[in-house]
Amino acid sequence: MAELAKTMDQAVSAIAEKEGKYLTFSLAKEEYGISILKIKEIIGMMPITTVPQTPEFVKGVINLRGKVIPVVDLRLRFGLEAADYTDRTCIIVVEIKGQAGNVLIGTVVDSVSEVLNIKGDDIEETPTFGSKLNTGYILGMAKMEGGVKILLDIDSVLNAEEIADLEKAA
Repeated sequence: MAELAKTMDQAVSAIAEKEGKYLTFSLAKEEYGISILKIKEIIGMMPITTVPQTPEFVKGVINLRGKVIPVVDLRLRFGLEAADYTDRTCIIVVEIKGQAGNVLIGTVVDSVSEVLNIKGDDIEETPTFGSKLNTGYILGMAKMEGGVKILLDIDSVLNAEEIADLEKAA
């Protein structure tokens, strides 16, 4: 009985840790969220310099106030259909954990929606879709009026090898 209570406490505290403010954005008509603590800034689309021999989802690098930052198209990273960039398309600059410390990465999204304060009670664990699907980059599912927002663990969207390759590209 005590073991079950301990497991329940761990599950409750894991969900409580996910509570907080999230920047929500859309990709292919779905809504996603990234913890506001991971976001450095949001910028409009700007010229992206392509880097040869990078994966298709790596659009290249940008020069942001003298800093070279790799840019990843989240649509392509998630295996969604590519879309033309519009005046609503923007780059969310996030700080993720790399091998040599924190790394700034630009993520291209269709449009930014709003900042939401999401309560722990509104967050459910990621459902299992079978062993073949990797859902490790999903923090949880936020139940909101009018649907569900997929909360991303932005540190897990790219694996360590891909982050190392991006660090080299920049």
